[in-house]
Amino acid sequence: METGGAHVITGEAPENVRLIGGEMLLWSDMSNMGGITDWRGTALELVGRLVPDSGRVLLVGPHPQVLVDDVVARAPSAAVLLRSYPDACALGERHPGLAVFCGRLEVFAAEQPYDLVLALDGLLRTHSAEAPAAAWSESLAALAELVAPGGRLVLGVRNDLGVDRFLEARPADREGADDQWAPHGFDPSYPSGPEALDRGLESAGLRVRRCYAAYPGRQAPRALLSREALAAGLPDALAFPLSARGGDRMLVADPLRLTRLVFRHGLGEELAPLWLAVATAVPENGPGDDDDVELPLGLVEEGSALYELTGGGARRLPDGEELPIPAGRVVEEILVEACAREDVRTVRELLARLAEWLEAGGDVTAATDSLVYDGERFAAISPAAGPSTPPGPKVVLCRILWRFAVRLLAAGHHHPWPWPLEADQLALTLCGMADRPCDQGDLDRARKLDVELGCPAEVAEHAPTYRDLLGARDRLADQLTAALARISRLETKLSYRERELVRAKAKLRRTQRKASAFRRTLGYRLSRRLARPRRVARRVIRLLSG
Repeated sequence: METGGAHVITGEAPENVRLIGGEMLLWSDMSNMGGITDWRGTALELVGRLVPDSGRVLLVGPHPQVLVDDVVARAPSAAVLLRSYPDACALGERHPGLAVFCGRLEVFAAEQPYDLVLALDGLLRTHSAEAPAAAWSESLAALAELVAPGGRLVLGVRNDLGVDRFLEARPADREGADDQWAPHGFDPSYPSGPEALDRGLESAGLRVRRCYAAYPGRQAPRALLSREALAAGLPDALAFPLSARGGDRMLVADPLRLTRLVFRHGLGEELAPLWLAVATAVPENGPGDDDDVELPLGLVEEGSALYELTGGGARRLPDGEELPIPAGRVVEEILVEACAREDVRTVRELLARLAEWLEAGGDVTAATDSLVYDGERFAAISPAAGPSTPPGPKVVLCRILWRFAVRLLAAGHHHPWPWPLEADQLALTLCGMADRPCDQGDLDRARKLDVELGCPAEVAEHAPTYRDLLGARDRLADQLTAALARISRLETKLSYRERELVRAKAKLRRTQRKASAFRRTLGYRLSRRLARPRRVARRVIRLLSG
């Protein structure tokens, strides 16, 4: 994310910067963008559809520089309202033709309302330390007054109970930033859910056109999912990529498992990291007609590609054709569940079918986390460009299983093979289970292919989460308990055997003493002497009889 940079206030402000009161002279929101949402492709696409061909646009609060540049380039007339004086000066220098207002939202009096008001960062950074922060409802009312009748408002609202709040180990409300002097969680008017957000917008004279749930996190959303899309249920091929890890985060739980449960139980909107509402100011003379802009059902960013959800599937923007979303479950989830149950038969059958699919011309860039399986056929979630020289199916299978082995061991999942097994050994074992034995040379070529395709498994993986570590500790504790119990049983058996051996040795010594005493008796010596002639006679008779 680009930043505006610090601006020295020793000189005069640019001519297009106007101070309105409540400005913060020594504060910069752009110097540390850690708390500001990094809106990218999805937001640019949505805002691009809403910018009017003729009209006035206002951006309220800090936004990513790329979004500001895009709006300024599209809008015939644009203005920005910021509370930070250094940020306002930096933005005024970057865009000399842009009207930049610096101060608090509550004291901003626009000469004319705006046809489009963008507040994607929310209302928290529209306050100033120079005065007590207004309630969320009061700030929303002040923002709604800036929207012209029939105009539109795009408002971002962070969810205090979003799924990302259950994943982060760091405190969410007070992240240590200097601007956290008034936690909004203590504001009773702050929306507690989607319905409360709707009521707040309606009470401010706004009618909700569409409300999006942003995933996978509040820091850098890659998807905007409407209520209609969430109500219809998300296919696994779409829900799985929205649950991936990302960024330098201290995680309590696995985002994949928790987010998948959120979608599976129909709580995608209630537990979204943040909401993005598109509302229209209701004209005084009636509801008006605001259907001139078709809002997307959903937008999903996957790498450098941007997809729009449609009623029958998804299409790649800007001019891709509509394609159905592949049905079925993600292969990695099937394998992880089978490993947890120690169902080796299911693993063997699935891997054998995967090998047959690859030999029949399957996607060489596939991986277990980018494939779905409906019980009959495999399908790639988002096919990527393959290497210049296609490798053999055996190497492709070895790469897929090696990546799965790395992810399985890094996450600390249970599996039916020995715990100390390394990723390389586990990958070769899985290749054997697929009836496609591989050697170390195949594994080396598979690693090279993984590097060539980008995002190597060993680099992409993160440290296990806190819950993963607790689970691994519990499993190791159980194994240690079982080992100690076995050692105790063996020690008990060994002690018993040692006592039996001592008794046997004592009995043997007594028997030896008795035998020695018997040999010293007169009868034993006479019997030995009398027995010698008989033995000699038998030998002579055998020799004479030939």
